[in-house]
Amino acid sequence: MPDVTQSDLRPLRWLDQLTQVANVGGSLLIVGLVVLIGMDVFARNAFNAPISGVPEMVTLSIVAIVFLQAPQALKAGRMTRSDALLGALTKGAPRIARGLETLFDLLGALVIGVILYATWPIFARAWTRGEFIGAAGDFTAPVWPVKAMILLGGTLLALQFLARILRRHAPQDDAT
Repeated sequence: MPDVTQSDLRPLRWLDQLTQVANVGGSLLIVGLVVLIGMDVFARNAFNAPISGVPEMVTLSIVAIVFLQAPQALKAGRMTRSDALLGALTKGAPRIARGLETLFDLLGALVIGVILYATWPIFARAWTRGEFIGAAGDFTAPVWPVKAMILLGGTLLALQFLARILRRHAPQDDAT
């Protein structure tokens, strides 16, 4: 792949901003869960009356949080991975290491693309049929918002994998 210039990377700033917004959304969901679980524990102990739907909300929220925060983790270099082979290759054969990292990023984007492809019809069905989680008459919540967050976060994650490739081939003199 030919090297790209820093000016070629300027359009990636919108991606980074959207990624940060999604990350903040995931963090707000975490805060909301902490408050909800705390209120549920208090209600159980003080009034012997749990809040309906807390387990369902936790289940839905955890999936959304992962997909909203994964793109920022990848961008920041905090995605879990083993660097032993790449570290050794970087010292002895940097071009091979760069090529291998590019291959890994392409495979990451491909895997996320497959997840998105499989999630789209599930989202569409949940949207059109009004699917929900919970028990009618007690607590119900629509599932489509979580499926939409999977699509949003997955799209941002795939784009961040591709952006890593572009950044890898850009000069390192200017932070982007």
